[in-house]
Amino acid sequence: MKNLIIYFCFLLTITIYGQQQITLEQAISIAQKNSPEYKALLNQNQASYWRYRRFKAGFLPQLRLDATLPSYSNSINRLTNDEGVDIFVQSNQSIVEGNLSLNQNLAFTGGTLSLSSQLQRVDYFTDNSKGFSVVPFSINYRQNSLFYNQFKWDKKIEPLIYEEAKREFIERMEQISLNTSRRYFALLKAQVQSRIAKSNFSNQDTLFQISKGRYKMGKIAENDLLQIELSVLNSENEVISNEINFKRTSQNLSRFLVLDTENILLSTPKELTTFTVTVKKALEEAKANRKAVIEFRRRRLQAEQDVAEVKGNNRLQMSLRANFGISQQGNTFDNLFQDFNQQQNIVVSVGIPILDWGVSKSRRKLVEANKDLEFTNIEIEQQEFEQEIYLHVLNWQNQRNFLETAKKAQEIAIKRYEITKKRFILGKITITDLNLALQEKDRSILSYLNSLEKFWTDYYTLRRLTLFDFIKNEKIKTEDIIYD
Repeated sequence: MKNLIIYFCFLLTITIYGQQQITLEQAISIAQKNSPEYKALLNQNQASYWRYRRFKAGFLPQLRLDATLPSYSNSINRLTNDEGVDIFVQSNQSIVEGNLSLNQNLAFTGGTLSLSSQLQRVDYFTDNSKGFSVVPFSINYRQNSLFYNQFKWDKKIEPLIYEEAKREFIERMEQISLNTSRRYFALLKAQVQSRIAKSNFSNQDTLFQISKGRYKMGKIAENDLLQIELSVLNSENEVISNEINFKRTSQNLSRFLVLDTENILLSTPKELTTFTVTVKKALEEAKANRKAVIEFRRRRLQAEQDVAEVKGNNRLQMSLRANFGISQQGNTFDNLFQDFNQQQNIVVSVGIPILDWGVSKSRRKLVEANKDLEFTNIEIEQQEFEQEIYLHVLNWQNQRNFLETAKKAQEIAIKRYEITKKRFILGKITITDLNLALQEKDRSILSYLNSLEKFWTDYYTLRRLTLFDFIKNEKIKTEDIIYD
């Protein structure tokens, strides 16, 4: 037994010597830079950033070049001549063409305006001749629907999606703080439990040696000796069980923080400075900072967009294509840029369902019902959103009192155990009384750690729910990330 105690003391000395000491604040700082959760969040935020960049660029002028360099054909094709007779014609030619266009999406109309230039050259290898065609400029306008403007809705919704993503990034960073604190306290409690188990084992073994001497002197009964020996064996099992739990929680925190070692020594976090949180202030900050508020607005707009799209394209469908420009063609390139011919066209397409057996009406009623359902769900979620903050603030207001009570109970239980142990050594109480005092001491220590964990996790939950730092009295922000 003594050899086992010496071994554990030696193991503890080696472990402490090689341990990396970390505070809760340091662990959170590391997690917000290295943890797998942060890396996944960074990837998600990067995707949101480039989606918004793509949306913004979509309303800037787009310069585009389309070219065929070249297209060669040597084949026999069937054609219909002027008399309406199909004939077969040998074709041996190549075509080189290029089209340069400047395109601009128009948010106020929902169409696209473009200015383009086109040049074509055809080489006929059967008679070694060639032909040219040029369109110096051509103004084009196209709009797929005259009653539904997709660009207008994108202008409303996409900025909200991006703002939602930015707020979600801050919320998820605070969630990383919360997750880190839970892993931190899991290891801290395992660390304390392991230390308690080793201390209890050492004390129980010492008391067992004293009891054996007292038994030989006839001062205690054999039953009491057997009971304390049983306590020693149970303490030994507790040491082994707690060592396994300590190893597991060390691995969890080390892997989460991406550390090079699993030998981590944690310090017990101190209590925060006193600050006041009112329900009114918490709700104001949550509504101003949380992504849920933006999400509710975005979901309402998307529901209204679905209704507008169905109404715009359900009964009467109209599209517009218009073009105006000048062109020329000939066998000589130098003669192309004179005496231009005008070219213009306009196409208005109309589609009207004459008999659809209520399909159009059903489609419209469906999206309207979905919109009403979404609005109802949003109202319920808004109530839950406010209720969660209200209840958490009320709970937070009592956490410091709970923590003070647990701390005082721990001090009393430790003092009572020390007194009980001295009385047992003097032979004034039984081993049963000593074991009860020991159990109460251990429970009070863990109860204090649980209260301390609840205190800190509630604090980080409060930060996540409001995105507000009540200690510094400022909104929680993160550094801007630049993506190349």
